[in-house]
Amino acid sequence: MTFAPRLIIIGLDSAEPSLVFDRWRADLPTLNRLMAEGVYGELESCIPAITVPAWSCMMSGRDPGELGVYGFRNRLDRSYSRMIVADSRAIRFPRLWDILGETGWRVAVIGVPGTYPPSAVNGVLISCFLAPSTDVTYTFPPTFAERVDTWIAKVTPGRSYLLDVPNFRSDDKERILRDIYAICDQRFAVATALIEEERPDFLMLVDMGVDRIHHAFWKHMDPQHPLFVPDSPFAETIHAYYRYVDAQIANLLSRCDHQTAVLVVSDHGARPLLGGVRINQWLSAQGELTLRTTPDEPANLDQVEVDWSRTRAWGAGGYYGRIFLNVRGREPQGIIPPMEYERVRADLAARLEAMPGPDGHLLGNRVFIPQHLYRTVRGVAPDLIVYFGNLAWRAVGTVGGNGIFTQENDTGPDDANHAQHGLFIWRDPQRPGGGRRLDNVQIYDILPTLLGRFNIAIPEGLRGTALEL
Repeated sequence: MTFAPRLIIIGLDSAEPSLVFDRWRADLPTLNRLMAEGVYGELESCIPAITVPAWSCMMSGRDPGELGVYGFRNRLDRSYSRMIVADSRAIRFPRLWDILGETGWRVAVIGVPGTYPPSAVNGVLISCFLAPSTDVTYTFPPTFAERVDTWIAKVTPGRSYLLDVPNFRSDDKERILRDIYAICDQRFAVATALIEEERPDFLMLVDMGVDRIHHAFWKHMDPQHPLFVPDSPFAETIHAYYRYVDAQIANLLSRCDHQTAVLVVSDHGARPLLGGVRINQWLSAQGELTLRTTPDEPANLDQVEVDWSRTRAWGAGGYYGRIFLNVRGREPQGIIPPMEYERVRADLAARLEAMPGPDGHLLGNRVFIPQHLYRTVRGVAPDLIVYFGNLAWRAVGTVGGNGIFTQENDTGPDDANHAQHGLFIWRDPQRPGGGRRLDNVQIYDILPTLLGRFNIAIPEGLRGTALEL
């Protein structure tokens, strides 16, 4: 080979360090070799540890407050119902490929969350799962989609390019599994073709299959899961997929030479999902949220009529909880006097931290105040961010019916939640790491470390630190 990228980043969304570093390390020869030759460790994610915004935090060196992105959906304004998807237009800081492109590197970016709509780069870019379909412009340049179709026809005949695993929260496990493997095959086939035909200096891809397989199959492998399925035909499904991805990485790296620096990284980890906390039901029971009519069966908050003149707080569900306060002069029908805001917020945070679980013991909630977490707060941030059971429990937004706790997810069957720590594995041919494990690395450290490694000026104001790896 006469050409190889200078840097490859292989993103494995949600890859769990305990599985890669410990439980399955001997079964993952490629990752094991990269660890043995390089430096590796856990990578502390942003708060919240959510795919959107985590990948953009990693690639920009900015925190969610600076980005103004607090999750997949964000409040557009102070009205009560306008939540919009945070796409690439929300990211107002350059990301790694932008900085490299400015210095003359030719870049290739594949499926990195937060890249739809596609922006102009010095090279090519294929958008992420935020694109509604391949009927829209999802590549840069726009005509590049035709070449993508040609490449994937060779590995998944008869299938279009998959932006994501469709409906990965369903009971059709066989179909989900087929789609997970198809999307993996497509990502790595496109990456291989890009190296051979486009000759990028930098290539980055993100495989979403790892995250999707956790959500769909964790209870089939983990006896500690409350809904564990003994003797499941899917007991080895996650293990087998990790091994498959390891082989795909080996094949991709075989197209490079030993001078290519390689980063394998995840934006967060994974853990079994113990259940859901119906945050709006809890707020209602606490007297903070008042409905004009309470439904007999659980319903989403936007499906019921809220009495905003008697409501002080409401919540949004997801992998973590977001609490919004109804402040006078800020929200349309706000009732909390501004002078009482901090007292009300602190009182609500204390009650959330004291929440007992179904067994009567403390659930172990962690409650965060955005202004204390972030260096600045842009956009409409939650007033409180809540990790229920430190992410062992999901936030469920429904009201009505009985009970605060549920095993039913409001978005479909889901076996896993996110964990705060993902992983990184760094193999640098110019600086052999000798298998050193490095602790206390944050997601914000990735950008300045990579820029420093390639002697590129590090922008002022980044949150992270350039590490000596």
